[in-house]
Amino acid sequence: MMAYVFLADGFEELEAIAPIDILRRGGVTVKTVGIGGRVITGAHGVPVTCDIAEEEVKPEEIDMMILPGGIPGTPNLSASLTIQEGLVYAMQENLWIAAICAAPSVLGENGVLHGRKYTCYPGFEKEEYNGTYTGAPLEQDGKIITSSGAGNAFLFGLYLLAAFVGEEKALEVGRSMQAKL
Repeated sequence: MMAYVFLADGFEELEAIAPIDILRRGGVTVKTVGIGGRVITGAHGVPVTCDIAEEEVKPEEIDMMILPGGIPGTPNLSASLTIQEGLVYAMQENLWIAAICAAPSVLGENGVLHGRKYTCYPGFEKEEYNGTYTGAPLEQDGKIITSSGAGNAFLFGLYLLAAFVGEEKALEVGRSMQAKL
């Protein structure tokens, strides 16, 4: 099981770090991928040294693509050919795709949300995505998981863990972190 978390300059730190931490606590192998380099700076000035740079991505080892939001992180992800090609590959291979806050817009721009229910930070939903915006804190449609923002990053991480290893393990990890579930 391998999750790739893609970080671009201006990413929302909480939306990346909380899911990374929760997935690793649950036994999932996570690689952080720097779009534009190995050291990526978040929207609030926190630098993160990524495990690999985008040119080191091995699509065949990815089971889940995770895109945190943030501004300008989301537009930087959207402009990345690595992300665009990765989403095409993930859809062809029926892999998990997850995005939070503004990042579901990257999915929409790449046709991933067509005919699907999704959520995102209010104002980033668009009719041209041809999906159904629900406004829920978290939404799953098939293997596409979306969430509405940083306040739901912990829930998002637990939900991603449940998708990988099951609800029982996700609840166990949540309880060990003193989360009220």
